Amino acid sequence: MAQNSPDETLSLLTRLGQKPGVQSTLILSRETGAIVRTSGLISKTSAASPNSTLPPSNEASGESYTSSRTESGIHSAEDVASLVWSFLKAAGGLVDELDKEDEVKLLRLRTKKNELVIIPDHKFILVAIHETPPA
Repeated sequence: MAQNSPDETLSLLTRLGQKPGVQSTLILSRETGAIVRTSGLISKTSAASPNSTLPPSNEASGESYTSSRTESGIHSAEDVASLVWSFLKAAGGLVDELDKEDEVKLLRLRTKKNELVIIPDHKFILVAIHETPPA
């Protein structure tokens, strides 16, 4: 797999984050799934403001959100990161079973409300979450 520099990875995520309808972006560590950087709100409802932002994750401080969802239905960045990490590991296991020499390059998960674009890189996992356009 071609290795991107951290600057190239951040540039790619910035481009993804500027696309219309993007509500949230995350950069996760490929090794552990820990949040490296995050922006935006992630909500089960379309009422979430795409201009709102979560504070950048600070791994050194050990900060974490105390619950998986607030009463308004908003998921924390940590919960989404954990779900994406599990989804990527499962997809990787499927690919390994099909062909040990192959690898996951891109995952897209589309629901009625949102679409997740997950791009595993050598050191990072890039995630963009955006609204599913109306049919």
